[in-house]
Amino acid sequence: MLNNRLSREFYTRDVLEVAPGLLGQLLVRKFDDGSIQKFMIHEVEAYRGEEDLACHASKGRSKRTEIMYHEGGHLYVYLIYGMYWMLNIVTGKKENPQAVLIRGISNYTGPGKLAKNLKIDKTFYGMDLTSSELIWIEPDLIIPGKNIITTPRIGIDYAGNIWKNKPWRFILKT
Repeated sequence: MLNNRLSREFYTRDVLEVAPGLLGQLLVRKFDDGSIQKFMIHEVEAYRGEEDLACHASKGRSKRTEIMYHEGGHLYVYLIYGMYWMLNIVTGKKENPQAVLIRGISNYTGPGKLAKNLKIDKTFYGMDLTSSELIWIEPDLIIPGKNIITTPRIGIDYAGNIWKNKPWRFILKT
């Protein structure tokens, strides 16, 4: 099972390469009952390091953001509004905090809704997508060419005009 997933090398690239590269790939989740479900990723957002004022790492290294400073391929999971878990994939090299927020997968649009339906919580923080038995990403070889559109990221007005208007939201147009 471990050989049919995206490699560490895929994740350790820059977030602006990894984010659009995740579109069309299959997010795979093994649930407690042993069932395995696959979901095509269709919407993501990129957050790029301490200089990106929309990125949690812009406030510096903390217990919450520690995993973002690890090499790509790990999960950064955090709670917002005290009720929604957000599923992010750490990208890039060690000590260069970057992450991709998964905003939409087949059947679920909205990062809170998809994490809830995938039963993602704080126990997923730091999981390694290259070796986890509960969650991983497989390449989808069905899509020969991807039609990707970009837009500004959502819900980050606090980051200021420069950062909130970066076209770092990537959507797979079907």
